[in-house]
Amino acid sequence: MRDRALFQHAYLVEDLERSARSWSELFGAGPFVVAPHHKTDRFSYRGTEIEADVSYAFGYLGDLMIQLIEQHDDQPSIYRDMYAPGAGGFHHVAYLVSDFAAEKQRLRGMGFELACDLYADQVDAAYFDTRAVTGGFTEIHADPPHIISAFASWRRAHERRQPGDDAIKSA
Repeated sequence: MRDRALFQHAYLVEDLERSARSWSELFGAGPFVVAPHHKTDRFSYRGTEIEADVSYAFGYLGDLMIQLIEQHDDQPSIYRDMYAPGAGGFHHVAYLVSDFAAEKQRLRGMGFELACDLYADQVDAAYFDTRAVTGGFTEIHADPPHIISAFASWRRAHERRQPGDDAIKSA
């Protein structure tokens, strides 16, 4: 069987910066890199082009990437599928794939609904509704060299982090 090692756990939060600082204080996670009001080049949510206004923060905790997500509006989204405005918590796990199309087909073949499909920053990503199995969504994320390099630099920043360093890193 092919290894589909999870590299990321993601959480919907009400305040991105406050959450990043809390994760940093509690676990030593970070520093977090913030992508405010992220936009995509191509986006589909459950067959529509509705794209919610979201910001992301990415930081490592050991080998695990923690993604924090803040939705700024009330648009339908994979986040609002699980949580009403003002609520939040665990949202999804993610793993990297080299053959994105084949993995999408595999998950569809297993009966999981494709909830969101997007292309941004020269990277394909898709979210499948796996709540019946995982309690959340599952993201498959393509692994082109530039994104692997970015993830590695965020991981190195975590390894070099010193007590007292800011929880949020300038992009």
